[in-house]
Amino acid sequence: MAEDKYVAIDKVADYFQVSVSTVRSWVRTGAVPETAYLKIGKTYRFQLPEVENALRAHNAAKSAMLTQAADSNPDQDL
Repeated sequence: MAEDKYVAIDKVADYFQVSVSTVRSWVRTGAVPETAYLKIGKTYRFQLPEVENALRAHNAAKSAMLTQAADSNPDQDL
C-alpha cells in the first residue's frame, strides 16, 4: 500500500515546500507525532499521509486556541 511507504526527511520537506530544518522542528515540537515516522539510528523515515494528518490536526488545534483566546478577551485590540 502507498500509505505504508516511508520517505526520507528531504522528501517530506519537498512535499510541504519547507526546509528540512522546519520538518525537524515539527518533530521536535510534537507537531508530527512519533506515530508518523520511524527513527533508525539518526535517520528518520516518514509516512506522508500521517504527517499531513498530524499537521492538519495541529494547525486546527492552534487556530481553535487562538480563537478561544480572542473570544475570552473581546476588549483586546487586534
